[in-house]
Amino acid sequence: MPRPLWAGAISFGLVTIPVKIVSATEDHGVHFHRVHLADMGRVRTRKVCELDGEVVSQDEIGKGYEIAKDETVAVTDEELEQMPLPTAKAIEIVAFVDADSIDPVRISDSYYLAADGQVAAKPYTLLRKALERSSKVAVAKFAWHGRERLGLLRIREGAIVLHSMKWPDEVRSPDELAPREVEVGEDEIEQALQLAEQMTIEDLSGFHDEYREALEGIIAAKAECKPLPSPAEDGKPEKGEVVDLMAALNASVKAAEESRGERGEDATLHEMRPSKKTARKAPAKKTAAKKRSAS
Repeated sequence: MPRPLWAGAISFGLVTIPVKIVSATEDHGVHFHRVHLADMGRVRTRKVCELDGEVVSQDEIGKGYEIAKDETVAVTDEELEQMPLPTAKAIEIVAFVDADSIDPVRISDSYYLAADGQVAAKPYTLLRKALERSSKVAVAKFAWHGRERLGLLRIREGAIVLHSMKWPDEVRSPDELAPREVEVGEDEIEQALQLAEQMTIEDLSGFHDEYREALEGIIAAKAECKPLPSPAEDGKPEKGEVVDLMAALNASVKAAEESRGERGEDATLHEMRPSKKTARKAPAKKTAAKKRSAS
Protein backbone atom coordinates (compact mmCIF):
# COMPACT_ATOMS: atom_id res chain seq x y z
CA MET A 1 0.00 0.00 0.00
CA PRO A 2 1.29 3.52 -0.77
CA ARG A 3 2.31 5.71 2.16
CA PRO A 4 -0.78 7.28 3.80
CA LEU A 5 -1.10 11.02 3.19
CA TRP A 6 -3.67 11.74 5.91
CA ALA A 7 -5.39 9.91 8.75
CA GLY A 8 -8.75 10.74 10.24
CA ALA A 9 -12.32 9.50 9.92
CA ILE A 10 -15.42 9.68 7.76
CA SER A 11 -18.30 11.28 9.64
CA PHE A 12 -21.56 9.78 8.33
CA GLY A 13 -24.36 11.00 10.60
CA LEU A 14 -23.60 9.28 13.91
CA VAL A 15 -21.34 6.74 12.20
CA THR A 16 -17.58 7.25 12.42
CA ILE A 17 -15.29 5.35 10.04
CA PRO A 18 -11.52 5.58 10.72
CA VAL A 19 -9.74 5.90 7.38
CA LYS A 20 -6.41 6.75 5.81
CA ILE A 21 -6.01 8.67 2.56
CA VAL A 22 -3.68 7.15 -0.04
CA SER A 23 -3.02 8.47 -3.52
CA ALA A 24 -5.20 6.89 -6.23
CA THR A 25 -2.83 7.79 -9.07
CA GLU A 26 0.87 7.61 -9.93
CA ASP A 27 3.09 10.03 -11.79
CA HIS A 28 4.95 8.25 -14.59
CA GLY A 29 6.13 11.43 -16.27
CA VAL A 30 9.76 12.09 -17.12
CA HIS A 31 11.21 14.74 -14.80
CA PHE A 32 14.25 16.91 -15.53
CA HIS A 33 16.85 18.57 -13.32
CA ARG A 34 17.90 22.12 -14.01
CA VAL A 35 21.60 22.00 -14.92
CA HIS A 36 24.46 24.27 -15.91
CA LEU A 37 24.96 23.34 -19.58
CA ALA A 38 28.69 24.03 -19.47
CA ASP A 39 29.43 21.25 -16.96
CA MET A 40 26.07 19.54 -16.20
CA GLY A 41 26.18 20.68 -12.59
CA ARG A 42 22.84 20.83 -10.78
CA VAL A 43 21.24 24.26 -10.46
CA ARG A 44 19.04 24.45 -7.36
CA THR A 45 16.60 27.01 -6.03
CA ARG A 46 17.92 28.89 -3.02
CA LYS A 47 15.52 30.43 -0.50
CA VAL A 48 16.78 33.95 0.15
CA CYS A 49 15.34 36.59 2.50
CA GLU A 50 14.56 39.78 0.58
CA LEU A 51 15.52 42.02 3.51
CA ASP A 52 18.98 40.77 4.47
CA GLY A 53 19.86 38.74 1.36
CA GLU A 54 20.73 35.70 3.47
CA VAL A 55 19.94 32.10 2.49
CA VAL A 56 17.53 30.63 5.06
CA SER A 57 16.96 27.00 6.00
CA GLN A 58 13.60 25.25 5.87
CA ASP A 59 13.09 25.39 9.66
CA GLU A 60 13.40 29.20 9.49
CA ILE A 61 10.60 29.53 6.95
CA GLY A 62 6.96 29.99 7.97
CA LYS A 63 3.66 31.27 6.62
CA GLY A 64 2.82 34.95 6.48
CA TYR A 65 -0.22 36.86 5.26
CA GLU A 66 0.11 40.41 3.95
CA ILE A 67 -2.76 42.41 5.47
CA ALA A 68 -1.45 45.74 4.15
CA LYS A 69 1.59 47.07 2.31
CA ASP A 70 4.69 46.39 4.41
CA GLU A 71 2.57 44.72 7.11
CA THR A 72 2.57 40.93 7.34
CA VAL A 73 1.30 38.65 10.12
CA ALA A 74 2.77 35.22 10.77
CA VAL A 75 0.52 32.17 11.05
CA THR A 76 2.00 28.95 12.44
CA ASP A 77 1.14 25.38 11.49
CA GLU A 78 0.02 24.78 15.06
CA GLU A 79 -2.48 27.64 14.84
CA LEU A 80 -3.86 26.22 11.61
CA GLU A 81 -4.21 22.75 13.13
CA GLN A 82 -6.07 24.12 16.16
CA MET A 83 -8.69 26.05 14.18
CA PRO A 84 -12.22 25.22 15.45
CA LEU A 85 -13.33 23.29 12.36
CA PRO A 86 -15.48 20.14 12.56
CA THR A 87 -13.64 18.89 9.47
CA ALA A 88 -10.14 19.24 10.98
CA LYS A 89 -9.73 15.48 11.35
CA ALA A 90 -12.88 14.25 9.68
CA ILE A 91 -14.32 13.87 6.22
CA GLU A 92 -17.82 15.08 7.04
CA ILE A 93 -20.53 13.85 4.67
CA VAL A 94 -23.01 16.71 4.27
CA ALA A 95 -25.26 15.51 1.42
CA PHE A 96 -25.95 12.89 -1.23
CA VAL A 97 -26.55 13.78 -4.88
CA ASP A 98 -27.06 12.00 -8.19
CA ALA A 99 -23.73 11.26 -9.82
CA ASP A 100 -24.88 12.83 -13.11
CA SER A 101 -25.43 16.17 -11.38
CA ILE A 102 -21.69 16.67 -10.72
CA ASP A 103 -19.89 18.81 -13.30
CA PRO A 104 -16.58 17.01 -14.13
CA VAL A 105 -14.86 20.41 -14.34
CA ARG A 106 -15.15 20.66 -10.56
CA ILE A 107 -13.34 17.36 -9.86
CA SER A 108 -9.66 17.71 -8.98
CA ASP A 109 -7.30 15.13 -7.41
CA SER A 110 -8.38 11.59 -6.53
CA TYR A 111 -7.52 9.47 -3.47
CA TYR A 112 -8.44 6.07 -2.08
CA LEU A 113 -9.83 5.81 1.44
CA ALA A 114 -8.45 2.75 3.21
CA ALA A 115 -10.18 1.37 6.31
CA ASP A 116 -7.93 2.13 9.28
CA GLY A 117 -8.00 -1.02 11.41
CA GLN A 118 -10.52 -3.80 11.95
CA VAL A 119 -12.91 -1.50 13.81
CA ALA A 120 -13.48 0.40 10.57
CA ALA A 121 -14.32 -2.69 8.47
CA LYS A 122 -18.07 -2.83 9.18
CA PRO A 123 -18.97 0.89 8.91
CA TYR A 124 -16.70 1.18 5.84
CA THR A 125 -18.57 -1.70 4.19
CA LEU A 126 -21.91 -0.20 5.25
CA LEU A 127 -21.13 3.12 3.53
CA ARG A 128 -19.77 1.36 0.45
CA LYS A 129 -22.91 -0.77 0.02
CA ALA A 130 -25.17 2.24 0.64
CA LEU A 131 -23.42 4.19 -2.12
CA GLU A 132 -23.51 1.22 -4.50
CA ARG A 133 -27.22 0.55 -4.07
CA SER A 134 -28.35 4.15 -4.14
CA SER A 135 -26.39 5.02 -7.32
CA LYS A 136 -25.58 8.30 -5.63
CA VAL A 137 -22.38 9.99 -4.57
CA ALA A 138 -21.68 11.61 -1.21
CA VAL A 139 -20.65 15.26 -0.92
CA ALA A 140 -18.26 15.88 1.97
CA LYS A 141 -16.19 18.64 3.56
CA PHE A 142 -12.69 18.10 4.91
CA ALA A 143 -9.69 20.19 5.97
CA TRP A 144 -6.34 19.41 4.38
CA HIS A 145 -3.18 21.32 3.50
CA GLY A 146 -4.24 24.47 5.26
CA ARG A 147 -7.73 24.90 3.84
CA GLU A 148 -11.21 23.40 3.97
CA ARG A 149 -12.08 21.49 0.84
CA LEU A 150 -15.17 20.10 -0.81
CA GLY A 151 -15.02 16.40 -1.61
CA LEU A 152 -16.92 13.71 -3.45
CA LEU A 153 -17.12 10.08 -2.29
CA ARG A 154 -17.90 7.30 -4.73
CA ILE A 155 -17.11 3.60 -5.16
CA ARG A 156 -14.46 2.14 -7.46
CA GLU A 157 -13.91 -1.62 -7.51
CA GLY A 158 -15.02 -2.06 -3.91
CA ALA A 159 -13.02 0.86 -2.51
CA ILE A 160 -14.23 4.30 -1.47
CA VAL A 161 -12.67 7.05 -3.57
CA LEU A 162 -12.36 10.66 -2.43
CA HIS A 163 -12.26 13.30 -5.16
CA SER A 164 -11.31 16.79 -4.04
CA MET A 165 -13.54 19.36 -5.75
CA LYS A 166 -13.53 23.02 -6.62
CA TRP A 167 -15.92 25.24 -4.71
CA PRO A 168 -18.73 26.68 -6.88
CA ASP A 169 -17.08 30.14 -7.00
CA GLU A 170 -13.78 28.62 -8.19
CA VAL A 171 -15.18 27.50 -11.55
CA ARG A 172 -15.06 30.16 -14.24
CA SER A 173 -18.00 30.75 -16.54
CA PRO A 174 -17.41 29.68 -20.18
CA ASP A 175 -19.90 32.20 -21.56
CA GLU A 176 -17.23 34.40 -23.12
CA LEU A 177 -15.53 31.40 -24.74
CA ALA A 178 -18.51 29.93 -26.57
CA PRO A 179 -18.47 30.57 -30.34
CA ARG A 180 -21.17 32.62 -32.00
CA GLU A 181 -24.24 30.73 -33.16
CA VAL A 182 -23.80 29.04 -36.54
CA GLU A 183 -26.12 26.81 -38.52
CA VAL A 184 -25.35 23.10 -38.60
CA GLY A 185 -27.29 20.82 -40.95
CA GLU A 186 -29.05 17.65 -39.82
CA ASP A 187 -26.91 15.58 -42.21
CA GLU A 188 -23.79 16.92 -40.57
CA ILE A 189 -25.11 16.08 -37.11
CA GLU A 190 -26.02 12.55 -38.27
CA GLN A 191 -22.55 12.06 -39.71
CA ALA A 192 -20.95 13.32 -36.49
CA LEU A 193 -23.07 10.87 -34.48
CA GLN A 194 -22.12 8.07 -36.87
CA LEU A 195 -18.45 8.93 -36.47
CA ALA A 196 -18.84 8.91 -32.67
CA GLU A 197 -20.48 5.48 -32.90
CA GLN A 198 -17.63 4.15 -35.04
CA MET A 199 -15.08 5.46 -32.54
CA THR A 200 -16.87 4.10 -29.44
CA ILE A 201 -14.75 1.68 -27.35
CA GLU A 202 -15.38 -0.37 -24.21
CA ASP A 203 -12.60 1.06 -22.04
CA LEU A 204 -9.50 3.27 -22.11
CA SER A 205 -6.96 0.63 -21.08
CA GLY A 206 -5.36 0.56 -24.53
CA PHE A 207 -4.19 4.17 -24.41
CA HIS A 208 -0.62 5.04 -23.43
CA ASP A 209 1.59 8.10 -23.14
CA GLU A 210 3.28 8.40 -26.56
CA TYR A 211 4.95 11.66 -25.57
CA ARG A 212 6.69 10.01 -22.62
CA GLU A 213 7.81 7.08 -24.81
CA ALA A 214 9.21 9.46 -27.43
CA LEU A 215 10.97 11.46 -24.71
CA GLU A 216 12.47 8.30 -23.23
CA GLY A 217 13.69 7.38 -26.73
CA ILE A 218 15.47 10.74 -27.04
CA ILE A 219 17.08 10.33 -23.60
CA ALA A 220 18.21 6.78 -24.41
CA ALA A 221 19.68 7.86 -27.75
CA LYS A 222 21.61 10.73 -26.17
CA ALA A 223 22.88 8.50 -23.35
CA GLU A 224 24.20 5.98 -25.90
CA CYS A 225 25.49 8.70 -28.29
CA LYS A 226 23.18 7.48 -31.04
CA PRO A 227 21.29 9.58 -33.62
CA LEU A 228 18.05 11.05 -32.35
CA PRO A 229 14.77 9.56 -33.63
CA SER A 230 13.32 11.25 -36.70
CA PRO A 231 10.68 13.89 -35.93
CA ALA A 232 7.05 13.04 -36.63
CA GLU A 233 5.45 14.57 -39.69
CA ASP A 234 3.08 17.45 -39.07
CA GLY A 235 -0.31 16.38 -40.40
CA LYS A 236 -2.02 19.69 -39.70
CA PRO A 237 -3.68 21.45 -42.65
CA GLU A 238 -1.95 24.48 -44.02
CA LYS A 239 -2.89 27.83 -42.55
CA GLY A 240 -5.92 29.34 -44.22
CA GLU A 241 -7.01 26.05 -45.78
CA VAL A 242 -10.80 25.71 -46.06
CA VAL A 243 -12.17 22.28 -45.14
CA ASP A 244 -15.66 21.12 -46.13
CA LEU A 245 -17.22 19.80 -42.92
CA MET A 246 -19.45 17.21 -44.59
CA ALA A 247 -16.61 15.83 -46.71
CA ALA A 248 -14.37 15.64 -43.65
CA LEU A 249 -17.04 13.76 -41.70
CA ASN A 250 -17.56 11.31 -44.56
CA ALA A 251 -13.83 10.69 -44.82
CA SER A 252 -13.52 10.31 -41.05
CA VAL A 253 -16.31 7.71 -40.91
CA LYS A 254 -14.66 5.73 -43.69
CA ALA A 255 -11.29 5.90 -41.94
CA ALA A 256 -12.85 4.72 -38.67
CA GLU A 257 -14.47 1.77 -40.47
CA GLU A 258 -11.17 0.81 -42.11
CA SER A 259 -9.29 1.02 -38.81
CA ARG A 260 -11.80 -1.47 -37.32
CA GLY A 261 -11.50 -3.76 -40.34
CA GLU A 262 -15.11 -3.16 -41.36
CA ARG A 263 -16.51 -2.80 -44.83
CA GLY A 264 -19.22 -0.45 -43.72
CA GLU A 265 -22.29 -2.56 -44.60
CA ASP A 266 -24.08 -1.19 -41.53
CA ALA A 267 -23.03 2.39 -42.09
CA THR A 268 -25.04 4.82 -44.16
CA LEU A 269 -22.81 7.39 -45.78
CA HIS A 270 -24.50 10.47 -47.15
CA GLU A 271 -23.10 11.75 -50.41
CA MET A 272 -21.91 15.32 -50.21
CA ARG A 273 -24.12 17.67 -52.17
CA PRO A 274 -22.12 20.81 -52.80
CA SER A 275 -23.97 24.08 -53.00
CA LYS A 276 -23.57 26.43 -55.93
CA LYS A 277 -20.94 28.35 -54.00
CA THR A 278 -18.81 25.30 -53.26
CA ALA A 279 -19.31 23.21 -56.43
CA ARG A 280 -16.42 24.82 -58.34
CA LYS A 281 -13.94 24.14 -55.52
CA ALA A 282 -14.92 20.54 -54.80
CA PRO A 283 -11.53 18.96 -55.76
CA ALA A 284 -9.61 21.29 -53.42
CA LYS A 285 -11.97 20.53 -50.57
CA LYS A 286 -11.69 16.77 -51.08
CA THR A 287 -7.92 17.11 -50.73
CA ALA A 288 -8.40 19.11 -47.56
CA ALA A 289 -10.75 16.46 -46.19
CA LYS A 290 -8.14 13.79 -46.78
CA LYS A 291 -5.56 15.87 -44.95
CA ARG A 292 -7.93 16.47 -42.05
CA SER A 293 -8.77 12.76 -41.74
CA ALA A 294 -5.07 11.88 -41.79
CA SER A 295 -4.43 14.19 -38.86
